[in-house]
Amino acid sequence: MLIAHAVAVVALALALPAAAADCVFPRAPATMPDGATATLDVMKAAKKEYDQYNSDMSVYLECLRTDHEATAPKIDDSMSAKQKDAMKKQIEDDEKRFVAKYDSAVDELHSIMDRFNEQIRTFNAARKAAREKNGH
Repeated sequence: MLIAHAVAVVALALALPAAAADCVFPRAPATMPDGATATLDVMKAAKKEYDQYNSDMSVYLECLRTDHEATAPKIDDSMSAKQKDAMKKQIEDDEKRFVAKYDSAVDELHSIMDRFNEQIRTFNAARKAAREKNGH
């Protein structure tokens, strides 16, 4: 029975990297427009890219969550107290890794989108100033 549990734990551990590999971390757009000098067309194109990045990151985060839920180690009633304690530790470690990876991705998304939104605000302010200068 102990060997069966050990084999199951090893199989689960080997399966984790393969399952996690299915979640593809999205790349942010390669360039950030300069809102002070960008044209409307440049800002519209950038908005599409950043919206796609945001969408891709949402898919990635959902993939991480789904993968975590599907592969999380479980405590089995047939386990001994010692095995259950070891599994609890493994569950805690797994949860910490998941939260760290998830939070890191969310932090990156927020940072990048905050910078892009700042460029949108700069762009809008520049357009407003130009309209006021031209008397519109």
